[in-house]
Amino acid sequence: MIVDVHAHYLPGSYRPLLEKVTAKSGRPTAPAANSASEAHRIFAAMSDEPGMIDQRIDMMDDAGVERQILSPGSMAPYARESRLAVEAAQVLNDSYGELAGSRPGRFSSLVSLPLPHIDASLEEMRRGLDELGMVGVALSCSVFNRSTAEEEFEPLYEEMNARGTTLFFHPCQNGICSPFINDYGFTAAAGASLEDTALVLHLIKRNVPVRYPDIKIVIPHLGGMIPVQLARLDGQASTPDLLSSPSAMARSLYYDTVGWGSQAALRCACEAFGADHLVPGSDFSALLAVETYKRTFEYIKESGLPEQDIEKILHRTASALFEFDKA
Repeated sequence: MIVDVHAHYLPGSYRPLLEKVTAKSGRPTAPAANSASEAHRIFAAMSDEPGMIDQRIDMMDDAGVERQILSPGSMAPYARESRLAVEAAQVLNDSYGELAGSRPGRFSSLVSLPLPHIDASLEEMRRGLDELGMVGVALSCSVFNRSTAEEEFEPLYEEMNARGTTLFFHPCQNGICSPFINDYGFTAAAGASLEDTALVLHLIKRNVPVRYPDIKIVIPHLGGMIPVQLARLDGQASTPDLLSSPSAMARSLYYDTVGWGSQAALRCACEAFGADHLVPGSDFSALLAVETYKRTFEYIKESGLPEQDIEKILHRTASALFEFDKA
């Protein structure tokens, strides 16, 4: 079965809190789009407006997708004020749990955390995984411009490692805080992939894949630049503080197939990481601006990869990662 590990959902009950969170933090309130009408369409597709969940399921059926793993992406409930962050995370996670419970087998979800508040995030992680039946944890690549690979987030990694849970990262659309990216208008088009790249580099530098080996980490968008950097990282970044080579740590992670239709990028990632470390993703509903939901997965079938690799990527890796194949 196809399990889409990278699908966004914006419940109506969360929208007012999201607006409060983003207003106080200065974060963007809408998905990246080329026009206001396109942004509205993308927002509507990921919402629970009347009929939209049924339309989503129709698209899933047409694409052969059995299940979506839901997360908020760059609309995470992060706020400097603890009370607001906790309220936003709880409303968001409750809404996800409600949808997953109402459509069993079609939707699962990841726990969103009220960061940067670590104790509150640990409590919400436990609630989401133990009480709401969520299947993993979602983190942004950074929180208020602090990489989530930094030391202050280690209690989260310790808890996830103890549980052996899946952790999905997502860019927060800050363009790696670079005027070289943001001032030139590439925050979404290139900045998101650079956030993915930087996050993997930070995880490697802090030895996270080695120190917390039981966390199943998923990086979106084919890992950004990482597939083409492995040899250079081993040659120029293998320092005595690393517990394994950069390439070995990078290859221990998982990467979703959101490549905006680039078969060359998919083939590169498959050669770099192996088909058993690629999982299907759609970035629902962002790619609906350029292609159908079905097309997002068809490009994998047309990539020229060996049939056994296509079968692994589309039908086996994500199911095994979340242990749906044992259900």
